[in-house]
Amino acid sequence: MTNPSLQFLNPTGLNDPSKHNYTHVAIASPSLTTIYISGQYGANENGELVSPNFTEQLEQSFTNLRIALTEAGASPENVAKTTMLVVEHDESKLPLLGQQIEAMWGDKPPACTLIPVPRLALDGMLFEIEAIAVIKT
Repeated sequence: MTNPSLQFLNPTGLNDPSKHNYTHVAIASPSLTTIYISGQYGANENGELVSPNFTEQLEQSFTNLRIALTEAGASPENVAKTTMLVVEHDESKLPLLGQQIEAMWGDKPPACTLIPVPRLALDGMLFEIEAIAVIKT
């Protein structure tokens, strides 16, 4: 997956982020439309959590992100930056996140910030992902 409107950089002097499924810098070309996608979480279309299980919520969150991108006229390759919020994060969750990131972006992941949090907006929410995407206008 390649989007010529986005350039991804991993500058010399910074650690290699590829083993953690993100890129340090994303540069969007001029004259693009920016799309901001609110935090997507593990809920179905009725707003009900699909499961109390982290993995199932994670999978649903990425499904919901893909739906939101499609509705906005974008695709995963248009995503420049994500922010992920993880309740009770520990490193055992990184491989699960990595699987979802690789399934969506392959070896070209966007810039990303992962933030461990004590809780999210709703009781039982364990994961949330928001995204910034750019498309040609």
